[in-house]
Amino acid sequence: MAKIHPPQHIHLVGIGGSGLSAIARVLLGQGYRVSGSDRAANVLTEALARDGAAVYTGHDARYIAGADALIITSAVNESHVEVAAARAAGVPIYRRQDIMADLMEGRMVIAVAGTKGKTTTTSMIVHILRMCGQDPGYIVGGVMGSTGTNAGVGKGDYFVVEADEYDNMFLGLKPDIAVITNIEWDHPDFFRTPEAMVEAFQAFADLVPAAGALVVNADDPTANRLAKQQEQVREIVHRYRVNSTNDYLYRAYNPEPDANGGMTFAVSGFLREPHAPRLPVRLPVPGMHNVQNALAALVASSLANCSPRDAAKALESFVPPARRFEVRADVNGVAVIDDYAHNPMSIRAVLEAARRRYPARAIWAVWQPHTYSRTQALWDDFKTAFALADHVLVTDIYAAREQPVEGVNSAALVAAMPHPDARHTPAFSEAVNALREGVQPPAAIIIMSAGDAPQIGVDYLKGLEARR
Repeated sequence: MAKIHPPQHIHLVGIGGSGLSAIARVLLGQGYRVSGSDRAANVLTEALARDGAAVYTGHDARYIAGADALIITSAVNESHVEVAAARAAGVPIYRRQDIMADLMEGRMVIAVAGTKGKTTTTSMIVHILRMCGQDPGYIVGGVMGSTGTNAGVGKGDYFVVEADEYDNMFLGLKPDIAVITNIEWDHPDFFRTPEAMVEAFQAFADLVPAAGALVVNADDPTANRLAKQQEQVREIVHRYRVNSTNDYLYRAYNPEPDANGGMTFAVSGFLREPHAPRLPVRLPVPGMHNVQNALAALVASSLANCSPRDAAKALESFVPPARRFEVRADVNGVAVIDDYAHNPMSIRAVLEAARRRYPARAIWAVWQPHTYSRTQALWDDFKTAFALADHVLVTDIYAAREQPVEGVNSAALVAAMPHPDARHTPAFSEAVNALREGVQPPAAIIIMSAGDAPQIGVDYLKGLEARR
């Protein structure tokens, strides 16, 4: 996009997705004319339309009229009607990784990567910097709880971005500070082997200049191996760990659930003074994974010139992004929680958080598998991911952009699970009925999906309201 400047016209194909909607918001803030199209409207496109973007429902060659450039989502191919029209008209076409660095030109970039935790960690860093008096730009893969949006152009020195590994988007970034929360094989439709994914993360780490900073979760074995490799070529890697007796620079100690459903812990490595005490942290979200996310955010924020004490204080008012352990309701002893978890690592982490927050409640896990390729590749890990749930309901697979694969289906996966109460509920209505018939207070229902299964929680709660 080096030859495109405001107020020229950028058209985004797939503007309703989490990635392109955030880019569209930044483009609007930078003074571009923005238009875009998607199959259906949603809250993100509606917000963009209110803020001045021309948003079209459906796809048509006419929608690109007057565009100086197209930005397309990873799911769009050359046969798409708007892409074909742009090619015929000589309009340049870019993917996310082609334009991200240009969006942040002149800013110090903090990029957060990882199989899980990157949306929450990115949101924490943005929140901390804002509470420390900075005005960062940001792109997050979810709607931030504290700002109500997924992106902002900001006017400060820093730009914080969620570094998505899919389609190697994060390799188009120029990070000054890079965070790696963990590495576990995912997106098998793109990364055909675990090794291919690790190689991509290694390439991402290599993007950090010698004068920059690499922040890595040493509790994750694969990420820690990457950190050790990076220590051969750079002076320091900022590794962090929870409850470690080893000599890691940044550590969190004694994380425990608090009475308000969050976590308390103490951290070391931040106060640069003799015999410095451990810094207490109160986090309003549950789970060991969020302790790790918070520790990463504290390290990155301190490297971005935020006082560690101010950063720790800021976390007390953190509101998690939408669909990250989002408690939709807690009615008559039954909590309904919506979460984006869709890979084995995330599922295990969310169920661990639920156990910590609701130790005396029955845990109902409702899961919508996401894509046939992921379900097939991670089959064995999915089978055992639900050990911390008392009851498991599995809907049919959300195909997204994929075609069915013979033998890969929810019924077969449930049959292979060692869990004593795992059931296949193909349709949402069946899952809702199973919940209505089986859930007894005290209980917590965790609906995990990267697709459209949050509707199960909506329908279940409607039934509760109708019976009141």
